[in-house]
Amino acid sequence: MPPYPTSQAVIDLHSHILPGLDDGAQTIEQSRDLARRAAHDGVTAIAATPHVREDYPTTAEQMESAVAALRADFAANGISVDVLHGGEIALHQLPRLDNEELARFSLAQSGRYVLVEFPYSGWPQGLEEALFAVILAGQTPVLAHPERNRDVQRDPRRLQPLVDAGMVVQVTAASLDGRLGRSSKAAAERLLELGLAHLLASDAHTPDIRETGLTGAAAAVGDDGLARYLTEDAPAAVVAGEPLPKRPSVRRKRRLLPF
Repeated sequence: MPPYPTSQAVIDLHSHILPGLDDGAQTIEQSRDLARRAAHDGVTAIAATPHVREDYPTTAEQMESAVAALRADFAANGISVDVLHGGEIALHQLPRLDNEELARFSLAQSGRYVLVEFPYSGWPQGLEEALFAVILAGQTPVLAHPERNRDVQRDPRRLQPLVDAGMVVQVTAASLDGRLGRSSKAAAERLLELGLAHLLASDAHTPDIRETGLTGAAAAVGDDGLARYLTEDAPAAVVAGEPLPKRPSVRRKRRLLPF
């Protein structure tokens, strides 16, 4: 269970729990296993965010049908984790979605926040333009796992203009607790220190690949108030389609890399 006193629900806003849609869970048994592990770790709701990109061209209809089926299955099997709508949309797919489909892929279908897959390498040409187009469509981009991008690892402050423009940053739990290596961990810690991270999520794929659960990463935050904000307060606002609450400050940590 979470290593800090909880005031509300722990919400995981990034997972690939829908079976058979992408490179995440392939069977309903894997989906159930992920959900049971998440529940054991204190998670009460998890957003199903299948990839929306060329190799996994998930449609809003496919995602919605899979969410409905998984909700029914979890209810029948006594798994007390709510499954929320969503999608992890690749940058190049954003212009191909009309406003209605973009809203259907929004996190919890609140119509306000859209999870956008941040590339693992390079700073794509047209990145800012693509993200600002989402804002013009009435949505707020949530940048998925930028701490795993080499350019961000070299200079985490590069995200500052995007955050200043109103975008939200989601850090992967496995980065912060060290499972994804030293560079991702150091970048995640630096983003927290700079106030450039707002959400902590699992990006769970299977029970063996970034499984669900946020306890270890929440403990690695080193600050109960900030951990609660990243896993409860900010995610709850996203689900409700409301502005994020004020982010608590975090005490300064020793830098692991010379950013």
